[in-house]
This record gives sequence, structure tokens and C-alpha cells, in this order.
Amino acid sequence: MRILLTGATGLIGSRLVQRLAGLGHTVTALSRSPDRARAALPDLDDAWLWRPGEATPPLQSLACDAVVHLAGESVAGRWSAAKKQRILESRREGTRELVQAIADAPDRPAALISASAVGYYGERGDAELQESDPPGEGFLPEVCVAWERAAQGAEALGLRVLRLRMGLVLDPDGGLLGESLPLARAGLGGPLGSGRQWWPWVHRDDVIAAMVAGVTGTAAGVWNVTAPQPVRQGDFARTLGRVLGRPAVLPAPAFALRLVLGGFADEPLLSRRALPVASQADGVRFAWPELEPALRDLLDR
Repeated sequence: MRILLTGATGLIGSRLVQRLAGLGHTVTALSRSPDRARAALPDLDDAWLWRPGEATPPLQSLACDAVVHLAGESVAGRWSAAKKQRILESRREGTRELVQAIADAPDRPAALISASAVGYYGERGDAELQESDPPGEGFLPEVCVAWERAAQGAEALGLRVLRLRMGLVLDPDGGLLGESLPLARAGLGGPLGSGRQWWPWVHRDDVIAAMVAGVTGTAAGVWNVTAPQPVRQGDFARTLGRVLGRPAVLPAPAFALRLVLGGFADEPLLSRRALPVASQADGVRFAWPELEPALRDLLDR
């Protein structure tokens, strides 16, 4: 297959490029810096210039079988008004531009696999959430709804559209786990807030496997890409401490998180017990359903 990626140089995108190329697919990318993408990703067949907000992607780049859309402003960091605007526009407007380019392309792809996030569900307590559940309230649910709606615009063009609501991806090189490791290794990785909020975690390898299945399969609609066994945040902290051989007792109060992280501090305090119901029904298999074995694999323990 010929597969076009956005966000190819990111933590997930770079691993996906390597995996797809290893399976014999031809992989190209849309990038703000094509030369940097080519240098960083030797498995890329080519890279095309696309700066969202300035112009639509070059139409010749869309002569492919499927597009995987991962690009977007990072949600990490303090949420100033400008930061929140970048988070929203990079997803909503960037996806609209991509779909418009697909509409204009003389040779269209057959499928669009678009990232989304479990942030779609907002704060939901102990409720077990599956893909058919409605969105929650708040900033990230609004972003995810706009993001997914923009991707669904490709359905009118005849494309198979699959939206991937990704959980908290565990990777020691970045993201939730990477940012947690220094504190956890120092014995300061205790519960966040009450610690009773549900965390829908997922091993990085299972994310890549789900994306490959989405690209090469026939599924459409929405998948939760989350481990089948979410855990409460306090249990996550204790399990990580046990794997590292470090205590995980001292809690991080909610007010302290908000002081340091601003609006983003609310996200790790929210409870989202998301389950991969539709994705498993469509044949996705999670090699790492349990947290402790997943952490031991990732941390080589």
C-alpha cells in the first residue's frame, strides 16, 4: 500500500513509519520541514511540504491508498488562551485543509485514519465508556468533537473514515510515562489528586498495531485505542513505583498541579474509564492488556 502520514516525526508517527515500512508499505509524509523529516526518518519514501494554515497539502501527495492524520499542537503545558486556540485550530482547521485537498485531488485515497483522543469523553466518574457514548463537557471534548467532525467530512467524498480515540500512550521516551519517570525514580510519584480517577492507558506497541490494523483493514467509525483493563490513577502510581522499586506514597494535591500546569492540570485529574469495545469487535488485539507487564516491558524490568 501507499500510505501518507501527517505528524510523522512525532513520537507515535515515527514508530508508525518504521512499522509500516517494515511491512513492505510505501510511506510518505506531509511535514512543515520535509528535509528534516527525510533525515530523521530513513524509512520514508518521500516527504512533502505542508504548513497548515498557509496552504492546503500538495495534491500530488494524495496519490496514495490511505492517509493517516496524526498532526496537531501538543496538549501538554500551560493552557494560555493562545495555547488553547492553537490546540483547537491545529486539529479542526488542519483536518479541514487536509479533507479539502483530498476533495481537490484527481487521484484520491480510499481511506482516512484520523487520530482523536479519549479527551472526547470528559469527566465521567466510574462509568464504563465505549465508542458509542456521547461526548463530555469541557475544552478537550469540544476539541475532539470538532476534530472528528472535520475528519468525517471525507465520508462525503467516498472515503472510509476511521477515528482513533487514543488513550494515555505509555512510552518511556515521552508522553505521560516519559514525563512521570524522573519524579517516580525520585520516589515522588504518588497519586495525583484523589488517585481514584480512571486512567485509560495503552502500551505504545498496541497503539501502533491498532493503527496498522486500521490502515490495512476495512473498519470505519470510531475505535477506542485503550488497554482493555484501565486502572485508577493511584493504582497506576503504585504499580509504577513497584516496577521501579521506589515508594509511591506522597500525593500531588490538585491545587499544586493547577498552579504548575494551568488548565492542563485538570486532564490527569479527570476520570475516563474508556474501553476498546468496538476496536476489539473489529478484531484489534491488545498484546498488553495488564499494566504491570506493560510497564516492565517498556522499562525493561
